[in-house]
Amino acid sequence: MLKHFLETALEGEMDSHLIQTRQTEQNRRNGKNTKTVKSSAGLLELTTPRDRSGSYQPQLVPKRQLVLTDQLEAKILSLYGMGSSYADISQHLGEIYGYALSDSELTAITDRVIPAMREWQNRPLESLYTLVWLDGIYYKVRQEGKVVTRVLYSVLGLTLSGKKQVLGIYTAESESARFWLTVLNDLKNRGVDDMLITCVDGLKGFDTAIANVYPTATVQLCIVHQLRNSFRFVPNKLLADFVKDIKTVYQAADGEQGWENLLLVQEKWGRQYPQAVQPWVEKWALLSPFFDYPPAVRKVMYTTNTVEGYHRQLRKVTKTKGAFSSDVALQKLVYLTIQNLQIKWEMTTYNWKSVLNELSIIFEERIKPHRFD
Repeated sequence: MLKHFLETALEGEMDSHLIQTRQTEQNRRNGKNTKTVKSSAGLLELTTPRDRSGSYQPQLVPKRQLVLTDQLEAKILSLYGMGSSYADISQHLGEIYGYALSDSELTAITDRVIPAMREWQNRPLESLYTLVWLDGIYYKVRQEGKVVTRVLYSVLGLTLSGKKQVLGIYTAESESARFWLTVLNDLKNRGVDDMLITCVDGLKGFDTAIANVYPTATVQLCIVHQLRNSFRFVPNKLLADFVKDIKTVYQAADGEQGWENLLLVQEKWGRQYPQAVQPWVEKWALLSPFFDYPPAVRKVMYTTNTVEGYHRQLRKVTKTKGAFSSDVALQKLVYLTIQNLQIKWEMTTYNWKSVLNELSIIFEERIKPHRFD
């Protein structure tokens, strides 16, 4: 397949070159050269066309280049990792090299990242993460001739050096506390001994699953998720007033003041819109832990916006896919996206020194055994 593609593409390059040079000189084909090149599939004999004037310079496989597939595969994987569909990649290659690859040929090339992806999924992790955000995102996947909804489980961690890492990607039929327990046990087996703070959505049983694996971790329900759920039950004409009142709850100076303000909100809105207010009262123990921390720490723990920002990056890349052919196809594209994102995440989190100083005081005994830069 590789030999066929390369030789056909080189013939396309020669055709284009002859058209460009024929007007200025009587140029034509002049036999072929053969050279042995190294590829990920092994050694192969590659035949390269020649022209009479000697002005043709191969672009896909330059002269004297004996290792070539890494370059070609890197181009294809780069396009695929940026969200280009197979049709777009094939068109792009056709415009450059005069040869279009089929979906099956492109799949064979992109599938070569699977071993690296498996190795990444099972890689050892750091022993301590200061904050861990856990959330799910939904995709469409084809199964047995049907399109079904699948959940991609996302785990994003913040290291002691203040850098974000995607700890793992997992897929399942639906989001459940039971599957999250499996995910957390996998992280434990890969070396994560402790999580200081976890931020999650309002999935029932999530806190119990975390407590089973990391009993000392602080569990914070996402305030933004709770706000969105409440806004669904308040009429638009009253929403501005409700927002003003509910702000007094999560923007209070401390947990005691927040609880008092919540009781006032319940008294004002609870009777008419119980579904907007009552969940705050019932989940207060999981919504209020951030009040126990200084402002610098509160800012990074009270919401899952960090993982949602990561999800937005994934959607930019995956929006070209109506439905994935399999879970592996989904994971493959997400893995390539993560590799691109990790380059951007080399920067330390904003105001990290202040956050780390606060965490080092609060969690001194838990941080001390773990080395960090």
